[in-house]
Amino acid sequence: MNVRSPDALRDDESGSTLLLTIFSGVLALALVLVVTSATSLYLERKRLFTLADGAALDAAESWRLDEVRVEGDALVFDLDEASVAAAAADYLDDAEHSLRALELVRADSSDGRSASVTLRAMWHAPISTDLLPITVPIEVSADARSVFH
Repeated sequence: MNVRSPDALRDDESGSTLLLTIFSGVLALALVLVVTSATSLYLERKRLFTLADGAALDAAESWRLDEVRVEGDALVFDLDEASVAAAAADYLDDAEHSLRALELVRADSSDGRSASVTLRAMWHAPISTDLLPITVPIEVSADARSVFH
């Protein structure tokens, strides 16, 4: 019978590298998942901002030519709240995107010269299940202004 002394058992490190390898693998996998999710969230926000920027630009140019008037040496126009909202909504209807639950939160003109558009969408993590759905609402705002030179 081979009985080992307590000192020999204390100095025995067999199996400790397996635990370190498993822990390192789990840590590396978690790091890859976090980086993948953060990158996906960043890109989704950039897509939403690009869409909001285009909608704001389209809304800022929603004035009609017969509404332009001359004041001094400048050509002046006033943006209508209804036309700004309609132009932003039309832009979003025509734009191709892969954003989920896209919502036009606000489209208005506070000063009659520039248009402000706020959009909201839902981001879903690339690795999520029905048991653990990871979703985050994203909201962006963009402003645009039409200017005559």
